Amino acid sequence: MSYDPFDNDLERGLRNRRQILGDAWVDRSIGNATNFNAEFQHLITRFAWDEIWSRPGLEKQTRRIIVLAITMSLGRWEEFELHVRAALLGDPDTRLTPDELKEVLIQTAVYAGVPAANTGFTHAQKILREIGPQIGYELEPASLFEARRPGAGTEAVTHSKPALHYSMRPARGRAPAPKTIVLSHALGCDLSMWNQMADFLTADYNVVSYDHRGHGSSDAPLALYSMEELAEDAARLVHELGCGPVIWIGLSMGGMVGQELAIRHPSLVSALVIANSTSEYPDAVRAVWQQRIETVRAQGIEVIADAVMERYFHEGFRQEHAGAVAAFRRRLVTTDQDGYMGCCNAVGTVDTTRRLSQIKAPALVIAGELDQGAPVAMSKTIASQIPGAQLVVIPEASHLAVTEQPKAFAQAVENFLASLT
Repeated sequence: MSYDPFDNDLERGLRNRRQILGDAWVDRSIGNATNFNAEFQHLITRFAWDEIWSRPGLEKQTRRIIVLAITMSLGRWEEFELHVRAALLGDPDTRLTPDELKEVLIQTAVYAGVPAANTGFTHAQKILREIGPQIGYELEPASLFEARRPGAGTEAVTHSKPALHYSMRPARGRAPAPKTIVLSHALGCDLSMWNQMADFLTADYNVVSYDHRGHGSSDAPLALYSMEELAEDAARLVHELGCGPVIWIGLSMGGMVGQELAIRHPSLVSALVIANSTSEYPDAVRAVWQQRIETVRAQGIEVIADAVMERYFHEGFRQEHAGAVAAFRRRLVTTDQDGYMGCCNAVGTVDTTRRLSQIKAPALVIAGELDQGAPVAMSKTIASQIPGAQLVVIPEASHLAVTEQPKAFAQAVENFLASLT
């Protein structure tokens, strides 16, 4: 049997090393090997770059992130800089964007300490100034007071009254002039209902979410509101932000507002998603809404809270996700009582069915298979009246489908948005 001098372990390690660090650095390292450190390089190439980096359990991009976090935590700044450069300039399949690198440093700050993060940002910015033009990234002056919080966005209120509290998240991508999506929440909720969906949509869109009057941090005028008033609130929000025409995504009450807005102000709505909603209630149900107003006026929101949660979430979800349901319950009972009653009147008197044919914007109607508050039949009515509207029924979803089935909800929206281009 002949002896094969080809060292497979070493060669596999070198391939990984070149993919992660780049040919130039590896060639320079090999060229600088001496009789003193060659055995060490051989060991590291076999052990770290083959034995570890060849393991299939994690993607190589994930291993990059781990190395960056550990070298920053330990203050191994020469190694850290090496891997920052490699992460930004390396193989496209394992590369990190500057924003992804920033997230690594911010998360490491929490677990390894702010001093390490301070130094890490200093080293990373030095490299970004040097190689930024190569990767299309430019460090620019920015105001600390205007820095946005991912997961919450930049928050503000409208100048016009009643003041509406809103959050704006800019698109993460670099597409020129991205379109804006407005997210409109359900009765007894607030803009935080959309947090997960909003972060998902910012991959390609600017995203605005807001609190309806009477909810969250928006003004709560003492009155019984109409759906027309809520739609005019939406119109002045879009006008004030100068972001129209927008893609409107509304759930329950938010879907009712979207219908009215698209009818009254067609130039402001380029596409419409109506989820878990209705275009009108039968007289018996309208009477139930008026009774709810009287009950809340006499006894407060707490007395209806459990019944509302039973309609918002099906039994299986309530049992498996008690913490999430409890958070929505807390939001409901802390809603301004006058504002809640005002919006109950708007919801209970919604009446757009006979006008839906006026909507010319592309529309998607989403229903929850188990929805008691807005049964599938109501969504079918909406879809049948809006020309060309699509209908998607999400299995195992009740009224707050975006919370119970977030992946299915996001997929339905993503497919619809893709059909618009």
